[in-house]
Amino acid sequence: MVTFQDVLRAWPLVHRWLPRTPLYRYPLLSARWGFDAFVKHENHLPIGAFKVRGGVNLFANLSDSQRARGVITATRGNHGLSLAWAARTFGSRAVIYVPKHNNPEKNAIMQSLGAEVIEHGRDFDDAREEAEARARNELLRLVHPANEPLLIAGVGTYAMEIAEDLPDADAIFVPIGGGSLISGTVVALRTMRPGMKIYGVQAERADALARSLELGTLEHIDRADTFADGLATRYAFELPFEILKTHPLDAIVRVTEDEMQEAVKYALEGTHNVAEGAAAAAYAAAFKMRSELRGKKVVIAHSGHNIDRNTLRWALGMFDA
Repeated sequence: MVTFQDVLRAWPLVHRWLPRTPLYRYPLLSARWGFDAFVKHENHLPIGAFKVRGGVNLFANLSDSQRARGVITATRGNHGLSLAWAARTFGSRAVIYVPKHNNPEKNAIMQSLGAEVIEHGRDFDDAREEAEARARNELLRLVHPANEPLLIAGVGTYAMEIAEDLPDADAIFVPIGGGSLISGTVVALRTMRPGMKIYGVQAERADALARSLELGTLEHIDRADTFADGLATRYAFELPFEILKTHPLDAIVRVTEDEMQEAVKYALEGTHNVAEGAAAAAYAAAFKMRSELRGKKVVIAHSGHNIDRNTLRWALGMFDA
């Protein structure tokens, strides 16, 4: 398990290398949606996503021999970007498996950071299984994107910042892919701000964790067919599942592809920030629940902005100029 003490230990390590991210109230979203809309800009971190907090915490805790050998992982993008950035910062090596037809711009950035990028399989879970096999063969440090306490503890520092900067927030919306962001959120906020409502958000087409929590057992689905690549996993993972059983969410909101697509526009119009699919999911869920949130102070976790050009054009192309 991951405890609040783990997040506290991560705090000085993360902030040695990374800045605090801003939390802004946006008047246009607030006026249109009927609640005070605050956005936590994790997309302002060096890789454009929250995950680098976990990458820094992990590498800061590796032994010299582990750093010398390097790490291996699988990713759809932001987790790999995190480890690539942290490996470069700490003078280490990162081997990263991605599925075929992965976001080409994320692949290019990982390579530009010095990572070894290998395409394998039809989706994230195929790539993950291959990375796990290579880790065993080459004695590389396998870094699972969700079942890794050091990542979750590092990510939890963003929620500590929210608790300090907006102590009277009523609710927060957090996208769920593998589960590291929501896990870090509940570990920090259930201690620091126990009265705040925490809503997880999943794509309707990639809701393995929501199903698992509803049924009380780890579940997987046959396909995770969503444009939100940060949410596209067929499996629920053990550590986030156990954390969320211990620190239950107020609800998980499922959003459709159309709702996330429209939310890319909400984010761009309301904040002038680009939202990748996972971040758009948080905006979509907040908009979906706007009548219940009227008059409240609501935080939207803008988890990342790493959307490729073609997907962004598609997301915006349905709307008039």
